[in-house]
Amino acid sequence: MNNVLIVLSAADAWTRADGSKYASGYWAEEFVVIHERLAAAGCSIDIATPAGRRPTADPRSLDPNFAGPVAAHCAQYLESLSDTLAAPLNLSHVGIDRYDAVVIPGGHGPMEDLHKEPAMGRLLFAAADADKIIASVCHGPAALVSATDANGQWLFAGRRVTGLSDDEEVEFGTATNAPWLLAQRLRELGGKYEQGPNWVSFVVRDGRLISGQNPASSAAVADAVIEALLEREDLARSYVDDAATPWSPGV
Repeated sequence: MNNVLIVLSAADAWTRADGSKYASGYWAEEFVVIHERLAAAGCSIDIATPAGRRPTADPRSLDPNFAGPVAAHCAQYLESLSDTLAAPLNLSHVGIDRYDAVVIPGGHGPMEDLHKEPAMGRLLFAAADADKIIASVCHGPAALVSATDANGQWLFAGRRVTGLSDDEEVEFGTATNAPWLLAQRLRELGGKYEQGPNWVSFVVRDGRLISGQNPASSAAVADAVIEALLEREDLARSYVDDAATPWSPGV
């Protein structure tokens, strides 16, 4: 069984450039679709947040008038996980050793806390060192910003990555008064940012680094994680088989 850690923002608002607060959190569809698919694939899933605080779903992501018909299913699924979500792991106390993958859903919450969370950065450095799968979707890649060393070097510089595009942020209505824009920041840090059409599923995979552009990409991100997990299993089996093969000298 593969063990997956889902990291959620613990923020319930996004601080705007003028200091005002924009009600936010994690985006329900991104978390629900990813959790549901990974669980169906037989993964064991833990959830962690900064300081172990209960995460908040962005209210817009549960409003059918805003998020569409998926909102009702998301609300039901979140209710089924209410006990787990009420007591997430403390991100500062989580080690990467027991996990095969780290997955970070979006919502504007990560733009508030995960991008500057030291525990997030430490976990990402450890995951990369251990060649674990790192995946994120929409605003989830904001968490990748936390992985910057003391010299200002970004862990993912030179890597292919996506996330909510600047154009989508404008269409969503939150670009004006934003303290910073995700795609712009990823490019500034040295990421090879790629994007597809607005609001259409688009996933970038660069080795063990997987990212999706928007909420519509959530299922494809989950599928890419599952594919990467299966590749790890195949590699491990190949290693075991090779080790079990008796050595014989060449003729």
